[in-house]
Amino acid sequence: MPISIQQISYIHPDKEVLFSDLNFAISKGQKLGLVGNNGCGKSTLLQIIAGQLAPSSGVIVRPDDLYYIPQHFGQYDSLTIAQALQIDHKQKALHAILAGDASIENFSILNDDWNIEERSVAALDSWGLGQFPLSYPMNLLSGGEKTRVFLAGMDIHNPSVILMDEPTNHLDSSGRQRLYDWVEKWRSTLLVVSHDRTLLNLLPEICELEKHQISYYGGNYEFYKEQKTLMQEALQQRIEEKEKALRTARKVARETAERRDKQNVRGEKRNLKKGVPRIVLNGLQSKSEKSTAKLTGAHQEKAEKLTDERNQLRSSLSPTAALKTDFNNSGLHTGKILVTAEEINFGYHPNSINSHIQMNNEANLADTGNHSSPDSNDIQDNSDFKQQLWQTPISFQLKSGDRLRIEGANGSGKTTLLKLITRQLQPQEGNLTRMEFTYVYLNQEYSIIDDRNSILEQAYAFNNRNLPEHEIKIILNRYLFPASEWDKSCRKLSGGEKMRLAFCCLMISNNTPDMFILDEPTNNLDIQSIEIITATIKSYTGTVIAISHDDYFIQEIGIEQRILLS
Repeated sequence: MPISIQQISYIHPDKEVLFSDLNFAISKGQKLGLVGNNGCGKSTLLQIIAGQLAPSSGVIVRPDDLYYIPQHFGQYDSLTIAQALQIDHKQKALHAILAGDASIENFSILNDDWNIEERSVAALDSWGLGQFPLSYPMNLLSGGEKTRVFLAGMDIHNPSVILMDEPTNHLDSSGRQRLYDWVEKWRSTLLVVSHDRTLLNLLPEICELEKHQISYYGGNYEFYKEQKTLMQEALQQRIEEKEKALRTARKVARETAERRDKQNVRGEKRNLKKGVPRIVLNGLQSKSEKSTAKLTGAHQEKAEKLTDERNQLRSSLSPTAALKTDFNNSGLHTGKILVTAEEINFGYHPNSINSHIQMNNEANLADTGNHSSPDSNDIQDNSDFKQQLWQTPISFQLKSGDRLRIEGANGSGKTTLLKLITRQLQPQEGNLTRMEFTYVYLNQEYSIIDDRNSILEQAYAFNNRNLPEHEIKIILNRYLFPASEWDKSCRKLSGGEKMRLAFCCLMISNNTPDMFILDEPTNNLDIQSIEIITATIKSYTGTVIAISHDDYFIQEIGIEQRILLS
């Protein structure tokens, strides 16, 4: 058995229990996707399995040749590619032997791996890194290139077990496709933490991490999603049944109390007519009140039990089921022409420092996913000699209600095109006409959220309708921000929380935009948060422009049109 964990627990230094008493096993040849909410401990569990982090308690059995691909690479910035891949010691031993140092130590380190350099160079080349020598510093690579380095390590080391933590986060479309093809061909053991639903659909089994257990689902992500939907529907039905029983219990309690009160009044009147002494009447009344109180208490206890059971079931509902986002329709009628571009292009001076920075930023944004909102910092050089950004000028028409995807290789000018569409830049060739429309730019950082604000302050910042305080708080609760979190700094929010707060603010302002511009919006989100934004954009009736490497998301929100930049 490649991996076995027994009674694994992990407690943060602040004494918060992340998970406890987990039992988990992966057999030889199994390929599993590991999912769960943000903060449930998926990455921590992977680090524990990889031996990068010690558990608070429990036992782990793992193979010696296990290979781990982390989500973050900052700890490798001081290393070369060879050092990060842990082949530098073999490389040094090989060079020493070739130089005449035939020591036993060098031969032991090399372990007959005479083609280590050739194999490593070939692996890097197959992952699109053929231009980088093994001595190249890791800190000079983009996020996507660092990911590719560690993916190349799989081919170099050929391990029996591989652990991957969000491997597609920083990859462009070509890199993702290369990984998808590799996963389909791989026959050894594989455990993947990912929010990439295309990747998860390639894995035959999904498991879900919760606080006290790992649940297995015998199918890919689509199967897992179907099973979770059925479970949520069954849960919702049980909640409705409890609510019906609760209404009945409260009605019976009320009717019983009213009926006993009427009986008591009638009995007292009869006894008065019979001339029953007052002292006896008082005794009968006290006895009746005790009986009524006992009966009422029994019904009240039943109602309280049903209430607790209902609330417990409600707490098990997923955020996707609990949260409903309903934007108003765009103020523009469907089919209204918003943007018309005729043979447009954008020029830059090849020797301009600013242009160089602009192009590098384009490349890094596309590859690493570190997008910023469109700005007007680009400098259009007016010198005679300019290099055109696109080999072929671009022509398109964008209408209200259209759903458009902008595609292209790293540095192809996707962000520049967005700036042209939003009138932050002007084309230097061709004609571009733009009607007035409102838009909201959502990037993976959800930068419309001000990190200096608390959650409540952020909500008030969008209260241009002067809603009363209680209505703002009702909307915050609707978006899963209870009173206990209102003072929390926006800086501490996860990607999914920022996404929910962004939509919450738009609802408070009642400002449904004519257009949503989405720049890698699913990066750094967990599955449930992705389901929320997918459902929100899917039901939105306005215009959508998306830059995204998440093909599953693009398909789900119904994008069919595209502009391919080259």
